[in-house]
Amino acid sequence: MDEKALKSIPLFASLSKSERRQVATSTDEVELTQGEVLVNEGDFAYEFFIIEEGTAEVLRDGKHVADLGPGDFLGEIGAIERTQRNASVVAASPMRVVVMTARDLRHIDDEMPAVARQIRDAIAARSEVLVS
Repeated sequence: MDEKALKSIPLFASLSKSERRQVATSTDEVELTQGEVLVNEGDFAYEFFIIEEGTAEVLRDGKHVADLGPGDFLGEIGAIERTQRNASVVAASPMRVVVMTARDLRHIDDEMPAVARQIRDAIAARSEVLVS
């Protein structure tokens, strides 16, 4: 993935050019069609997604619980904690997402602790908003 594209994603915008370049080597871009499933509730988590373009619907027990759009991320809790998905996410429109595997997240944790801390802080901040 091009490190310049990461600059437009809020989660990575404050990283230095060098940090973005390193993160870019651990990410891929994927395009999805409307209706395509990103993750299934109950499956084990292996990826973390960041939405670049498009929207997605979050379903828990088949019921709508949230809508996601550009800049939002998903799958991070399961990927970091190596747990099962707590919801399903379906593309509500054509989408382009950045994908990082759990292995890549662990690599960033080992090789770039400051970047890993920033990602974890963003996850924690989002979790607080969802719980409030």
